[in-house]
Amino acid sequence: MGGEKSKILIFGATGYLGKYMVKASVSLGHPTYVYTRPLNSSSSKLDLLNEFESMGVTIFYGELEEHEKLVSVLQQVEVVISTLAVPQHLDQLKIISAMKDAGTIKRFVPSEYGNEVDRSTNALPPFEALLANKRKIRRAVEVAGLSYTYVAGNTFLAYFVDYLLHPHEKPNEIVVYGTGEAKVVFNYEEDVAAYTIKAATDPRVANRVIIYRPPANVASQLELISAWEKKTGRTFKRIYVPEEEIIKLSETLPFPDNIPVAVLHNIFIKGDQMRYELTEEDVEASKLYSDYNYTTIDKYLDICLVNPPQPKLAAFA
Repeated sequence: MGGEKSKILIFGATGYLGKYMVKASVSLGHPTYVYTRPLNSSSSKLDLLNEFESMGVTIFYGELEEHEKLVSVLQQVEVVISTLAVPQHLDQLKIISAMKDAGTIKRFVPSEYGNEVDRSTNALPPFEALLANKRKIRRAVEVAGLSYTYVAGNTFLAYFVDYLLHPHEKPNEIVVYGTGEAKVVFNYEEDVAAYTIKAATDPRVANRVIIYRPPANVASQLELISAWEKKTGRTFKRIYVPEEEIIKLSETLPFPDNIPVAVLHNIFIKGDQMRYELTEEDVEASKLYSDYNYTTIDKYLDICLVNPPQPKLAAFA
């Protein structure tokens, strides 16, 4: 698949990351397809699908339970990328079964894009349950004998800059989780999508994990706040939420409200994404695709300074 254009089918295309994935696939010149549930005429996602069609995307409507339809669609493509949301992660077992029967798929990228789940530690139970589901999908892919690429995209930059700094609101106070010193890897959503499309069609990343850890995008909460203070010329009061309080919330909040606090604990307090060293055996995206000009934290904060993006509506778990 190196250098060639591949027919790429995307699941979850109308979701938070999915729309970036579709646009990246099209912009990189791949014939792009979407499999989505049938929509009624009042659906808010209709405009997005119309936009996809205007870009030349082929849209298939169907349910994941429609096995024969799914197989017939899969037989028309070569690469499958899933961006299904957390509640649908185990539904990917239906896609895996259909891909096995189709017999045409050269690469599958399951829906992950966060921590490297086989190296993830220190997760509180609500988040560990999500990681366990992602591992279950990995093992099912391997048992099915499918060629895969697993993506450790770490933390979405635009989403969490909005969540942590609230640049559109211009607050006087900023909440810090734990000590604020744990290192986190931030990646702009458009870059996550672009790297994923490149990796999904790259023979060098077949049956490998690819980790998105660009050196300019590793920062702690305190470093992020300080950088924003320098950009804005303001000083923010830091409100510290101790680790013990976050742990207690993860134990007392009902499902699914307990999941985001467990995610915050793992990433921003325990620093799980930077707790392991990359070795020569690891594939790191910014090194593999060194010609790709990724969006740095500094550059994204400049964007926020001029035109703060609207708050993200997606849940981050």
